[in-house]
Amino acid sequence: MHNTPVFIEFSGGAELLFNNKKDYNVVLPQTEKAWTLGDLLIWMKDNMLKQRPELFLQDKSVRPGILVLVNDTDWELMVNKIRWRIFHNGRIIGGNLGEPKGVDLKTTLNNYEKWFTQNLDHFNPGDERIWQQRYYANDEFFNQETRNVAFLMIGGEGEATDKWMTQGAWIDYAKKYQAICFQLEHRYYGKSHPTPDLSTENLQYLSSQQALADLAVFIEAMNSLYELSPDVKWIAFGGSYPGSLAAWLRQKYPHLVHGSVSASGPLLAKLDFDDYFKVVDHDLRSYSDECLQAVKQGTGQVELLLRHMVGQRNLNKIFRLCDPIEERSNNSLDISNFFETLAGNFAGIAQYNKDNRIGKSSKGANITIDTLCDIMVNQSIGTQVKRLATVNDLLLNAYDQKCLDYKYDTMINEMKNISWDSETAEGGRQWTYQTCTEFGFYQTSNYKPQVFGDKFPLDFFVQQCTDIFGPKYNMTLLNRAIERTNTLYGALDIEVTNVVFVHGSVDPWHALGITKTVNQGAPAIYIKGTAHCANMYPKSPKDLPQLQAARLEIQQLIGSWLDL
Repeated sequence: MHNTPVFIEFSGGAELLFNNKKDYNVVLPQTEKAWTLGDLLIWMKDNMLKQRPELFLQDKSVRPGILVLVNDTDWELMVNKIRWRIFHNGRIIGGNLGEPKGVDLKTTLNNYEKWFTQNLDHFNPGDERIWQQRYYANDEFFNQETRNVAFLMIGGEGEATDKWMTQGAWIDYAKKYQAICFQLEHRYYGKSHPTPDLSTENLQYLSSQQALADLAVFIEAMNSLYELSPDVKWIAFGGSYPGSLAAWLRQKYPHLVHGSVSASGPLLAKLDFDDYFKVVDHDLRSYSDECLQAVKQGTGQVELLLRHMVGQRNLNKIFRLCDPIEERSNNSLDISNFFETLAGNFAGIAQYNKDNRIGKSSKGANITIDTLCDIMVNQSIGTQVKRLATVNDLLLNAYDQKCLDYKYDTMINEMKNISWDSETAEGGRQWTYQTCTEFGFYQTSNYKPQVFGDKFPLDFFVQQCTDIFGPKYNMTLLNRAIERTNTLYGALDIEVTNVVFVHGSVDPWHALGITKTVNQGAPAIYIKGTAHCANMYPKSPKDLPQLQAARLEIQQLIGSWLDL
């Protein structure tokens, strides 16, 4: 039984609905299970609200503009709604490089955190605006006499974490080569806020070019601040989008960076990344053809059920939909979102299969392709569509979600929120902006034949750019942006030395990367059976032999670059 004391503070006009009183100390009644935020909102409406309940709750959520502080924490106050997407555009909530598994930090949390004064616009000398960028530093392994080796972990499309300062393969390399370790959080992600909000106007300063310039300025500053040797050699590390940044940093600033380890980096910007689901299909087939066919048949059964009222109501129940789908069945964007979400249930697991990471949910970290396929081939569950629903249940429960919100407008409205306190400020809005202005990377249903249907074509993703950021973010701009990105960096024809490109065969992103050695000065390591950024995580007794060999090969390459 739980008896829960709560402090509530209102602002944004909400206090007018509660006797014009701004703060309350309340004790919630005992219940058999712990209170949720949704339970609290309903209790407040029923027990505290004195007038005009429609001004407080709207569509099962707190009306926009009303702020409620609960136990000193600002909440995104949603009732019986999930975050609209755990996995979107090939990105999982929190960013594609998860926290490393391993022992806890040896010292006090956040003791590596520091701040650096950074330029807002590196390409306009007349713009003197500055901001504070977060970074981490660890000199525990540093050779204080020679001071000639520095490692840099590049932050990406999610919040940086100090757990990487004591764990991961790069820390093993740092111990061997006596390096000082830095991690720089990417502008506009985590706590590195260059502008007051995330308006489209402000997001013009969010780009890979600005991020690379951030890294260059940071390196120069750290050389001075930490009194590094004039002959210091910097080695950059990055996984996923930062894997691309690591390669591009060596390409654009070779006088500052001596070598780079580029893990799972998509070097080719591509509007229609239909090959993504080709790899996912292969991953499912690697378990069994029966699994692949069950997913295909289940998807087909969903399409059949959508054609009539009884079937639609059945989908509401078995997929735990937040809103009745019979009311939205004629809305093509909602249906596209629904099918893309079901496909994402499999894609998100395939991308991170057995990679020794910790994401936002430790439960989710234990779910693998084997887990999903065990469900899909289990005839005792029922028809294939019921097995698809069981997979959906598994993932909703893993991320503590009550229901599946497939509504397109809900997604767009959340993505349009420009506040740093919004749900999508964890990185969803920012990464979507980068896909709309630099990369594309849209995992469409255009690949044929594929098992997830054809309901999320390229136009569905381009429409999101337009609806979130404005009418100019259309197909024409996207095509120009992607051509520009590939011209700037060379795509798969990049010319660099002292870079190693590392990919896993299970990871769908390998389709946009370098997987075969063309230039001996920039070799590729293609690890069969491994997923996204797998080589970056700490060693595990369960690691495949080829993953162990890859980490050793990377270590030897770094040693050859350092010439130590």
